[in-house]
Amino acid sequence: MVSGGIAVLYLFIAVLLIILLTARYRMNAFVVLVSVAFLYGLFVGLPLKEIVGKIRSGFGGTLGYIGIVIIAGTIIGTILEKTGAALSMSQAILNIVGKKRAPLAMSITGYIVSIPVFCDSGYIILTPLNKALSENTGRSMAVMAVALATGLYATHTLVPPTPGPIAAAGILNADLGLVIGLGLLVSIPAMIAGYLWAIKFAKRYKIVAKVEETYDDLIKKYGKLPGSFHSFLPLLTPILLILLKSIAAYPTKPFGTGTFASIVIFIGDPVTALMIGVFIALTLVKKAQMGEAVHDWMGEGVKNAALILAITGAGGAFGAVLKASPMASFINSNMSVMKIGILLPFLISAALKTAQGSSTVAIITTASIMAPLLGVLGLNPALTVLAIGAGSMVVSHANDSYFWVVSQFSDMEVSTAYKAYTSATLLEGVVAFAGVAILSIFI
Repeated sequence: MVSGGIAVLYLFIAVLLIILLTARYRMNAFVVLVSVAFLYGLFVGLPLKEIVGKIRSGFGGTLGYIGIVIIAGTIIGTILEKTGAALSMSQAILNIVGKKRAPLAMSITGYIVSIPVFCDSGYIILTPLNKALSENTGRSMAVMAVALATGLYATHTLVPPTPGPIAAAGILNADLGLVIGLGLLVSIPAMIAGYLWAIKFAKRYKIVAKVEETYDDLIKKYGKLPGSFHSFLPLLTPILLILLKSIAAYPTKPFGTGTFASIVIFIGDPVTALMIGVFIALTLVKKAQMGEAVHDWMGEGVKNAALILAITGAGGAFGAVLKASPMASFINSNMSVMKIGILLPFLISAALKTAQGSSTVAIITTASIMAPLLGVLGLNPALTVLAIGAGSMVVSHANDSYFWVVSQFSDMEVSTAYKAYTSATLLEGVVAFAGVAILSIFI
């Protein structure tokens, strides 16, 4: 087996290879991660049988922990989209903050909707409403676009059950309730930073929304929307149950050790909580659409989850091979004295994100790299997940599909999108990491 220093050099080459194959050659991230795991194991000198064994156990172990949760969360998001519940939530928020603060309403709506829904999908779902409000209030579409995009981005990268953060939590064995709780704390300042950037900076770019449907037309199209409380329920219930489970499992045992604590731990397990969320989401479906919902909509949710599952498992396989290499012991002897701490996962994630474009791939790859290093560097797993999420915001530009969704659906010139939106993602990521760094002082 090679020395630790050579193993670290090979890791650097492996990361460059991942970036090259996924960014330049658009190769599927699952195939890339598994292939690189094989190559890394071979080059560092792991026994052939052990390489295969680690890839299998890493893939299966990661999905065994988090796979059902990713699928269930994606199904919930699909149902919220199809039933108009996402629009109902936005209406409720708009009623609270008022049309005069339409950008803030869209930031908050995006923040909530993106917890179970991919930010790309969330942006497309909410674009008709965003354009209608732009016309109705006279706000530039640049302002409305950046406000919505950054609101969606905040929870997409930081708050489970969004697939990226939940996959990272699985790979790093982080307590999911703690990741959710701290993720909410960190993501709020990040969302506010994006909103302020929208209303203070993006307003200099005047873009008139090309409205196909007015606000009233949009409401009429969906017919009778689900109630706002009912719409929030499939999302908030699993989050609350997972948080309660984390509290119940705390060393001081605040709920005791009896039947009540056992029930809380059972229903608050992420698998149980998200499945409860799926069945609550089904109560949003109209009777006439129930057959379509349980077959087509659920099937679409599972299909949307498949790619994330594949990448997550591949990331776990890569991480298992890394853990078996001499890299961890080398870093323990050398890099740990650098005291770079929580900054390391942020920088790796930011570099991967900026280079290859996908936040989810950046999150899962960085989590796989960090998994064998947590004990060595003394990092908290939950905070590491959030530092990785913050890094995966920096920055969204032309190699990111979300960049094109935001720019094209908002009628923004590419140059304007770079100035107004890409700069906002840099600010948002830095603010998010600042929140993580502050939390790391106390946790």
